[in-house]
Amino acid sequence: MKTGLIITGGKLDLAFAGSFLENESVDCVISVDAGLEYTKSLGLVPQAVVGDFDTIKPAILEEYKAIPEILWDVHKPEKDETDTELAVNTALKLGCNRIFILGATGGRLDHEWSNLHLLKQCLDLKAEACLLDTQNKVSLLSKGKTFFGPRKFGKYVSFLPLTEKVCGITLTGFKYPLYEKSISIGAEAGLCISNEIVEENASIEFHDGILICVESKD
Repeated sequence: MKTGLIITGGKLDLAFAGSFLENESVDCVISVDAGLEYTKSLGLVPQAVVGDFDTIKPAILEEYKAIPEILWDVHKPEKDETDTELAVNTALKLGCNRIFILGATGGRLDHEWSNLHLLKQCLDLKAEACLLDTQNKVSLLSKGKTFFGPRKFGKYVSFLPLTEKVCGITLTGFKYPLYEKSISIGAEAGLCISNEIVEENASIEFHDGILICVESKD
């Protein structure tokens, strides 16, 4: 698999990002507008830089423009796509089929929810993708998944329907098991929130629909 890291210009804890890079090997780094400042702080040279560059410090922009190996995808501020959407498109074009997105949460809710929906685009193209911050790992599931307890991201695992209905959810190895339970948008919203892995491995299976999976820490 080719792993891509997208660094956006939202809120990003540099200590967390540094710890992530120590434990995860990435093949491709894509910086998004002001995310280039985070990229510099982390000592990285991106393969590509994307955005309208309306929020980045000019000195940092000029410093990276002097590096000939970087691919630049420059857009006007008035456009149909968000900068992060353009970065996801770039990652997919570069052949990334596993994508981590840092700095995509914790700010404006419209951008955060838009970034969540970008995961659906990746899912449709068979690419694994997630949003990461100090407290949360957010991904989408269209099929079952096994969670390995010793490598879990945080204490809690929650599932929410992205599609109108998700049918036949079965949870094993969790504190609160389920068997063949269906959930819908707006109904039983708390049923699959704040579960915990209590065995060495835990798993979810379901028949139809798409789930938002949130692995979180207190």
